[in-house]
Amino acid sequence: MKSFWKNIPRYIRYVIVQAIFLYLFTLLFRLIFYFFFFKSTVHDNGAIAKAWNFGARFDLRLALYVMAPLLIIALIFRNAFFTKNWIRRFTFVYLFIIYFVLIWLYIFDLGHYAYLGLRIEPSVMRFLSDGERGDNATMLWETYPIVRVVIAVGLFMWLMRRQYKGLYHRLSKESPVYLKAGRYTSWTVGTILLFAAGMYGNVAYFPLRWSQAMFSRDNGITSLGLNPVLYYVSNLSVQADTFDEKKTKEYYPTIVDYLGIDHPDVNTLNFEREIPGSDEKKKMNVVLVMLESTGACITSMYGNPMQATPNMKALADSGILFNHFYVPAISTARTVYGVTTGVPDVTITQTASRHPQMVDQRVIMDQFKGYEKYYLLGGNTNWANIRAVFTNNVEGVKVYEEGMYSAPKADVWGIADYDLVNEADKLFKNANDRKQPFIAFLQLADNHPPYTTTSGGGGFKKVTEKDIDMAKFKEAGFVSIDQFNALRYEDYNVGHLIDQARKNGYLDNTIFIMFGDHNCSLNPYHFMPVPEYELGSGGVHATCFIYAPGTVRPGVIKYPVSLVDIYPTMAKLVGMPVKNYTMGRDMLDSTITTRYTLSVYAKNLMTHMAVIGDQYQYEINMKTGVPALYDLKSKDPMKNVVKELPDTAKSLDRLARAMYESTRYLMFNNKKPNAK
Repeated sequence: MKSFWKNIPRYIRYVIVQAIFLYLFTLLFRLIFYFFFFKSTVHDNGAIAKAWNFGARFDLRLALYVMAPLLIIALIFRNAFFTKNWIRRFTFVYLFIIYFVLIWLYIFDLGHYAYLGLRIEPSVMRFLSDGERGDNATMLWETYPIVRVVIAVGLFMWLMRRQYKGLYHRLSKESPVYLKAGRYTSWTVGTILLFAAGMYGNVAYFPLRWSQAMFSRDNGITSLGLNPVLYYVSNLSVQADTFDEKKTKEYYPTIVDYLGIDHPDVNTLNFEREIPGSDEKKKMNVVLVMLESTGACITSMYGNPMQATPNMKALADSGILFNHFYVPAISTARTVYGVTTGVPDVTITQTASRHPQMVDQRVIMDQFKGYEKYYLLGGNTNWANIRAVFTNNVEGVKVYEEGMYSAPKADVWGIADYDLVNEADKLFKNANDRKQPFIAFLQLADNHPPYTTTSGGGGFKKVTEKDIDMAKFKEAGFVSIDQFNALRYEDYNVGHLIDQARKNGYLDNTIFIMFGDHNCSLNPYHFMPVPEYELGSGGVHATCFIYAPGTVRPGVIKYPVSLVDIYPTMAKLVGMPVKNYTMGRDMLDSTITTRYTLSVYAKNLMTHMAVIGDQYQYEINMKTGVPALYDLKSKDPMKNVVKELPDTAKSLDRLARAMYESTRYLMFNNKKPNAK
């Protein structure tokens, strides 16, 4: 074997060894992913082995792709590969850049997966947007061991440099062997075929494709079967966000029936509906509290074993709980945009708040005449261009952000939630003392990495693993004690807000609606009525309840409602006459017989558009176009019954496309009359 190795031309040996080292590098990160980040509902060793098989082949493809330029140079220049200075310099610089870029891509991929449960993909570039880089960099600094990572990367680069330079110098000292044309041709053809076979990756008619790794409906298995770098590159060719007026008009009759549009006009694509006011109702204050990363399944109201949110549960029990509340997508920026504008953010690349053509909207909050309007954020409103969503659409809105509060900054997201509640309470009390009705959007943020918690007023204390039942903790889906404590801290601050409202006299004159912006990244859980973790809907199934003692009767709403329904509901509750130009409907209107929510979520690393109803969940794979229909009330809710129920599938397909095309149209065309 040794003599065979020595008979291989040294320039080919060098490239092969570097390819092996790079392949081992990719396998190292695959092992790190598997042992420290991988989570799955599938425990079949065969499925895991299959994913490993695909992943290892993708890793080999990446290594060979990267080494192909060096192979070409080596085969052209042969022994001169070790004598020409420019080749030596190019080789060293090229390998340094390759390892440096790849190690950071892999590190970012692991962080991205830990944060969102998804492999890295082009939309990650949103975190580098102007005005946001600083905040995101600070979040990384406060959440992750950046210094140790940089030191580890430096050590790794030093070792790799020693490796590829040392091997080069050792081989350069060997006596050159000049091959005859026949042997040179044999080695050249053989090496090229070896590389080509590894890149092809399949013993089949077609080459290895990323879709093969998606043999399971489980996100963890699919993630294990892909190479993150190749997956990122495969997603670079994304469709630009736009709208299709022709398709919007085609599906307009469906949306007219669904929304109950007052004066339909397919030519002008009118979406306007009147929400009548009531002079009999006093002008109640309205406080919308956005609960960061608060999915339904993690709270006490939905049966989580850990019962981490007793304050929320007490409020929901005394108010109106929405069992099936869905957000359009897993993104805080998309939620803020969607709830404020009434239009689901279904953009593909950037969020709508970052798109200049989408931030000009006719919104219901702007129509609350006689109300003072507030938006309160502990951090900076330049984040995701959120400032424009309010200041561009809500006349006279008062925006409160970091730098305007007396409390010190706690972390990258600004002042602590406890301090933000205190600042909001002062504002609310002042307005109430002046008998000035107000509508406020209060955005909590600490249930989010780096999971900053404070002692609050002295009543909040963190728990450790010793303080809780770890068996229940595992069943509950939480990924860490810090995550669990952050949710408990959020619940503490919700209780504090209500206590302050009661103490300062505006509780009985205020309607509170509290809602999660999306779910957090969780380990598999199975206590919900349907397997939403596996179905993909768990990420968009969020907490929502209304608390208004003396104003709303306690109850539980079991039909599905959407984030975009919040403002129409608020207008109806306070008796404010408004015009609704968008996709939202009154969540409390029991006369509406057909209710579905539009959501976009990732499943098996592929984007799916879905409409979710009381019984059926219909989804369309946005990349392949393949539909699926799930009967949520059947014995097997994960079974695709699209063939068994073709009429239902056809009807929901049309509704899904009508909602999607109408949404895309409205994002560009729901502008105020004087908008430029």
